Amino acid sequence: MAYRRCACVLALLLLVALPLPAQTLQIEDYTLPNGLRVVLNPDRSTPLVAVNIWYHVGSANERPGRTGFAHLFEHMLFSGSQHVGNNEHFRYVQSVGGLINGSTTFDRTNYYETMPANYLPLALWLESDRMGWFLPALDQQKLDIQKNVVKEERRQRYDNVPYGTWIEDQLRLLFPSTHPYSWPTIGSMADLTAAELDDVREFFRTYYAPNNAVLTLVGDFDVPQARTLIQRYFGPIPRGPAIPRIDAKLDPLGGEKRRVIEAEARLPRLYRMYRIPPVGTQEWMAADLLTNILALGKDSRLERSLILEQQIAQDVVAFAWPAQLSGMLAFWVTPKPGIPVERVEQALDAEFARLIESGITEEELTRARNRAQTSFANELAEFASRADVLSMSATYLGDPRAVLQWPQRYQDIPAALIRDVASTYLDPANRVTVTYVPKAAAPAPAAAGGAR
Repeated sequence: MAYRRCACVLALLLLVALPLPAQTLQIEDYTLPNGLRVVLNPDRSTPLVAVNIWYHVGSANERPGRTGFAHLFEHMLFSGSQHVGNNEHFRYVQSVGGLINGSTTFDRTNYYETMPANYLPLALWLESDRMGWFLPALDQQKLDIQKNVVKEERRQRYDNVPYGTWIEDQLRLLFPSTHPYSWPTIGSMADLTAAELDDVREFFRTYYAPNNAVLTLVGDFDVPQARTLIQRYFGPIPRGPAIPRIDAKLDPLGGEKRRVIEAEARLPRLYRMYRIPPVGTQEWMAADLLTNILALGKDSRLERSLILEQQIAQDVVAFAWPAQLSGMLAFWVTPKPGIPVERVEQALDAEFARLIESGITEEELTRARNRAQTSFANELAEFASRADVLSMSATYLGDPRAVLQWPQRYQDIPAALIRDVASTYLDPANRVTVTYVPKAAAPAPAAAGGAR
């Protein structure tokens, strides 16, 4: 399945359970009176349980001048709640051999633990305490600490690394400033500095409520017991307010937008991004297969042409971003030393034109479909990733079972649709291009006293 690969976080998974056919998964789905959506998938194959909670809030729920809040809360919710001390969430989980983390995207924030199965009550208590009793423990000191942590993360991952601001630079061009995808999840330094305690409290009250969350359990547990525990820990948490509607009106891009940026980098790099339909649509899935055909593996078109045959590039990357309001099709290419970036761009466009003119082969389509099947099986095999997939499906698609149809949906996509998607969306009028070039060396200072 493409979900994690497209989100740029797919790794080759070490399997803790044999892949399960999608149709054999036992899934129970219900909603508590306070609005919490619960998804249960018992699997006794391994004595582990994955607890995964998705809050349907990401950077798209922020507003200009107050960006970065969703990602800030990814950190804040580990800083303690009324009954759990600062960083104690980590200590509780890790002390019993569990794994724990969280992440933020445009459209959601997730938190997850994988625990020995007998510690399921601990995991549920920890997650419920920060959902229902986070605000009493929030103070200015904790906010200031986490703001500084996020600022340092921005410096290390965005501002002070080569090409680090690529996504930020492209989003500014791809979307108007009023669109909630026009800023990155990390937020800006100015907005992080300006964040005040009352702003943060209001953001939490609005979005981190049971009626804006999906709780998924996958693993070795008894369903009636799990339902009892969930009611005990999450049932008393009151429902939150109605979730504000996102204004995502989007006019056509209306022509290519380009920018050249001097960067602290040894080599230039070309970035391209195109708008495509949202995740879950048939066109988005066709675009995902398109990126597979173009840039996944040595048999892909761009790697074979630019890297192996012409030998003008040292890497090429493509992916379809799984976003809810508007999908994004992204590419980047790093030229080999001494190769002008313009030559790489011309070669990229030539491969796009060749595919649009002649379409794709049955061999390419079969290979892309098979990779989608293999990736999906790997996602289901590991409890933590399966839980994340089910939470995603419940949040974005409205049904945790909907994603289980994706392998067949990939199989049903014809070659003609992939060609049509390439022709429609790989249009120069629908793209932004950002080129990073190495900063020019500073001229040597003149010798004292001038020339002799």
